Parts: sequence; structure tokens; C-alpha cells
Amino acid sequence: MRNSQVLITGGTGGLGLGVTPKVLATGAEVTLPYIVESEVERLKHILSPAELVRTHFVPTDLGKEASVAELVEGMDRVDALIHLVGGFSMGKTHEYAFEDWQRDLNLNLNTTFLVCKHSLKRMLQHHYGRIVTVGSRGAVDPGGQLAAYCAAKAGVVALTKAIADETKGTNITANTVLPSIIDTPTNREAMGENNADQWVKPESLADVICFLASDAAQDVRGAAIPVYGNA
Repeated sequence: MRNSQVLITGGTGGLGLGVTPKVLATGAEVTLPYIVESEVERLKHILSPAELVRTHFVPTDLGKEASVAELVEGMDRVDALIHLVGGFSMGKTHEYAFEDWQRDLNLNLNTTFLVCKHSLKRMLQHHYGRIVTVGSRGAVDPGGQLAAYCAAKAGVVALTKAIADETKGTNITANTVLPSIIDTPTNREAMGENNADQWVKPESLADVICFLASDAAQDVRGAAIPVYGNA
């Protein structure tokens, strides 16, 4: 991906700490939207000066279409979109607040739609693009007390497959990865560390994502790739 223009949403978060350095290591130029300033500083501490030169931090609310449109239009082009933004919360369906359901769909599915929509417009203009989204094992193997999260991630998979079908015959691809539990600081805090050695390492998932975002994945379209670790 040397000299590619790559948009990584969620690139300053827990998964982003594994993915962003891997993308930069390929020689790509990276744009990172963010909300939390402390996450930017955390990422900066693990990047080299040469990598920071190729990293552009842009304050962005990915839940607002005008903000997403401005972010994407501010890039010279979008060779690859890697959409990492997401999150989960738990609760029994009959007790789950509708406001929480809406929040989960907004965070996991609606942001995916907005960044894919506007990135795809730019990719179609330049006749090239790689879209990589992050679904979940729960999208294809839903678990109890995770109804909203699993439904949202199933939507991410369906959206990505629909884009792959729309872009047949072009040099634009769309694929998704389906991780089980990812070994991030947030997940360790929420679930403890007893089984963390069986979870998916961010760097391992990053290798799969980088392949899908590269020229080498030109013949992979509409795939939903399980990355389950030993969980």
C-alpha cells in the first residue's frame, strides 16, 4: 500500500493501536478521524517521527453526515477505507432500553453506512478502492444479551456484501472481517484477563485487514472472514 491514501476510522482506539502502525508500515499515508484527544496522544507515543509525518489527525463526528462528507472530501483521494469504529453493551432483550438499541445501531451500523457511502463516491471517481469493515462473530453466531450488537454487526456484513455486489466489474472491493473477542484494554477491563490469551490480538487482525486493503486482494469481494483466535 505504499503511497496509498488510507482512511482509518477508529484508528486511535484499542484496535487501532494494532491496525494503524501496520498500515503505516506498508508506506501508506493515513487519515485518522478522532473525537478523544487523549487517544490521539496515546497513538502518537507508539509511532515514529517518520510515521507521524504520514499521519493526519482530523476531529470528526462520524455520526453526522456533513462531518463525514467534509472528512472524505478533505483527502486527495481514498484508496482504502478501513472502518474500525464500533462497540458493544450487554443486556437482556426484554429489559433493553430502546435508546440503548438506537445508540448501538448508530455506533456500529450507521457510521459504517456514512463512511462507506462517501468513500465509495470518491473511489468511483478514481476507479479504484478497497473497503474493509469490521463485523463480528456475533453477526453470524449471535449470543444472548447481545441482541443489539449482533443485529448491528449483521447489518454491517449485509451492507458490505451489498457494496461488493454493486462494485462488480470495477477495481473496487468490499470485504469484512469477523473477529471474536479482541484483546484490547477496554475488553480486558470489561471481561477480565483470565482468557485474554485466547482472544484475537489486534496485530493479528491487522494482518488480515491490511491484506484486504491491498492490491493483492483484488479478487476477494464480498467475503466475511472469520478471525476467531482460540476463543
